[in-house]
Amino acid sequence: MSPPPTHSGAPSYFEGLNERQREAVAHDRDPLLIIAGAGTGKTKTLVHRVARLIADGATPSRMLLMTFTRRAAQEMLSRVEGLLRTSQTSNVGHVREIWGGTFHAIATRLLRMYGAEIGLEQDFVIHDRSDSEDFVDVLRTEMGLDRSATRFPKKGTCLAIYSNRVNSQQSLADVLDANFPWCASYHDPLQELFQKYVDAKDGAAVLDYDDLLLFFRGLLANDCGESVRRRFDAVLVDEYQDTNRIQSEIVELLRPGGEGLTVVGDDAQSIYSFRAASVRNILEFPQQFPGTRIVKLEQNYRSTQSILTATNGVIAASRMRYEKELWSSHDKGAAPQLVCCFDEAEQSTFVADRVLEHREAGVALKKQAVLFRASHHALALETELTSRKIPYVKYGGLKFLEAAHIKDLLSILRLAENPRDVISGLRALQMLPGVGPRNARRLLDNLGPAAAPFDPWKKQTVPAEARKQWKMFLQLLEFLRGAPAPELPAQIHAVREYYAPCVERMYDSSQNRLQDLEQIEAIAARYGSRSVMLAEMTLDPPNSTADLAADPLLDEDYLILSTIHSAKGLEWETVFVIHAADGNIPSDMAVKNDDQVEEERRLLYVALTRARNWLYVCYPQRYYQGYSKRSNQHGYAQVSRFLQGEPGRSFARRTPGTSRFSVKHSLRGDNPEATRRSIRSGTLGGKPG
Repeated sequence: MSPPPTHSGAPSYFEGLNERQREAVAHDRDPLLIIAGAGTGKTKTLVHRVARLIADGATPSRMLLMTFTRRAAQEMLSRVEGLLRTSQTSNVGHVREIWGGTFHAIATRLLRMYGAEIGLEQDFVIHDRSDSEDFVDVLRTEMGLDRSATRFPKKGTCLAIYSNRVNSQQSLADVLDANFPWCASYHDPLQELFQKYVDAKDGAAVLDYDDLLLFFRGLLANDCGESVRRRFDAVLVDEYQDTNRIQSEIVELLRPGGEGLTVVGDDAQSIYSFRAASVRNILEFPQQFPGTRIVKLEQNYRSTQSILTATNGVIAASRMRYEKELWSSHDKGAAPQLVCCFDEAEQSTFVADRVLEHREAGVALKKQAVLFRASHHALALETELTSRKIPYVKYGGLKFLEAAHIKDLLSILRLAENPRDVISGLRALQMLPGVGPRNARRLLDNLGPAAAPFDPWKKQTVPAEARKQWKMFLQLLEFLRGAPAPELPAQIHAVREYYAPCVERMYDSSQNRLQDLEQIEAIAARYGSRSVMLAEMTLDPPNSTADLAADPLLDEDYLILSTIHSAKGLEWETVFVIHAADGNIPSDMAVKNDDQVEEERRLLYVALTRARNWLYVCYPQRYYQGYSKRSNQHGYAQVSRFLQGEPGRSFARRTPGTSRFSVKHSLRGDNPEATRRSIRSGTLGGKPG
């Protein structure tokens, strides 16, 4: 199909598109790979393609749109609906029937439907990352690994190793060698720990995030996989450069020949190998699906041409990429600046000064961002911003489901849903006064058969201080497991009434925590059942909670501080990239092989392409060793290897104007004799001696 001419009579789903975007939107049913450079309208193109398919007769309920966040899927579907309303397409009202969501959410939905055919129990519960860590920790303790004579990896590291192994489909030895070399000597006990973890999850009907992908792939590879494939005529995948090996195999199993398959991504923005994402998935897509049409989006709508020239130069040195040259019809704009600072203090001063200058010139603080490779790189800057009374928000921190009181409430619901969920049971039981891990485990070991699992607890003894609450707890569980099941808001309300005294006894700021629980009760009616709510809140948790919010700012404007990984997909008028020195970008922990160095180059590229009009890349020359202000031990750093040579020539080089460097420059002024006398008398840069 050829794109229609660009005239006023063109369908709405072609309006406002450039030539390459129209080519992607009009493509027929052969596999399509859209290489969408930073700021080239990736989401717009995907939205218009979905709208075009529906307008041409595709049935929405037979379309699958997989994204990496639920919000992205919802936003796309809303925009598709708006486009089709404009063109008055007859089936616009059915757009919400599209299967839209994350890989994990789609997996959960299909496993609820077909899981029994591959031996999966219907009452399975899903553990979030924190619950999974706790599960591993229980097994780690049971194996006595917490009493190891040497430093055995903590629960978070153990789960990270396990998850990387699953998603990369590599051997444990290879994973340890590539990503966790300091844990290599623990290969055998880790192997045993992971086997116990798999067995324990299976016995408790628990799935973690990794299991959802494994079972999704297993479902498609099974005989019943054909039933799933017949459900969909079109499969579209966003952010394909962020997929791991299992997700790539899932896509291939969904569309074995590639017919009706569209994937969108940018190889230059593949930066999540620590989650086992592989840039090779997008690079090798045409070999995986012969006959693939590749459409490159290169017209950038975000940045000035000066910034694009610099970013093109940085990524051009990559040895693993699709050739593309981003360009813009915007004015050339100010040249990006490469700023050599004396030390970290001067870097912080420079950034704070420029931030205020841009603010005075009309660029709000919210439209400015400071990006860095690792969170600790911002510590000195945070001190400077605080002393200058410049408000800021730093990306990161606890998510809603990581808050203790939220995990407490959900643990009670999960225990009622699946009495074999050991982690939820341990947490719920230890809210009782006087009940510790040993008593809690004893009670869980004495659970009865599935029909009436909690009946044996009616005869169990508990510490005297827990007896009153124990009786209430048993009544609550009986209510939650009633048949027919009570309405979900009523279940949440009952848990809240039981739990409120626990909150007041166990935590500070109990009022804020109780308000959070009220919010959960208020939204409970949106979910069809307790199992659906538990799954959806685990897979797509809210971002924040009241008791974790910072004190409200009197000034609603604030500067953004963010790691580069967290900044992906965002943009600002002014961007500062700090600590762009070799050893930080690339990190000295990520230069073991060429693949790691290549990803570090892509990471810098992502940072640079967040800027619309002004870009500053800063690197301190002097780094003090350690964080003690009393130490004067230091070393000198070089600018990042990615900005040396040809890539660095697109940057204007400078040193801060109000710094030790300006003093150094003043020593070479018009009157060297006067300068010499001033130095001798002690009056230059200070009081006379």
